[in-house]
Amino acid sequence: MSKGPYKPVPRLLATLALAVWAIAAWAAWLGWDQHRDVHADGSTTGPYEAWQVIGLVLTLLAPVYWAASRRLVTAAVLGTTTGLTAAAYYDWSDDSSGLFVVGAGLVMVGSLVVTGALSHLIASSKRVAGAGRSAP
Repeated sequence: MSKGPYKPVPRLLATLALAVWAIAAWAAWLGWDQHRDVHADGSTTGPYEAWQVIGLVLTLLAPVYWAASRRLVTAAVLGTTTGLTAAAYYDWSDDSSGLFVVGAGLVMVGSLVVTGALSHLIASSKRVAGAGRSAP
């Protein structure tokens, strides 16, 4: 049973804070790099390098861990997913082919699955660790 009343305001604030954090992290790691690299054989890559995406993921681990360890799993998942999806949609919306919607959808599904699994794992491990403690 719940030990206290349901408090939607802290959950909403945590969700909004995680969404803003995800948007800011996207802007810091990926938002500034907008050009594709053309190689000698004519192929193109980019615009992002692997280290940029890894940096984004590592930057998002701390706030997801913070929220999930406080049993704000929904806030961790929805806030991060919403922020990343909004940032991807905005960043890629100048694509004339219209395929940016597919990319933003893939960002949404991927971040939803990964943050959901990670948040559940963190919250579960905190519950197990908390259950192992004895009362004074």
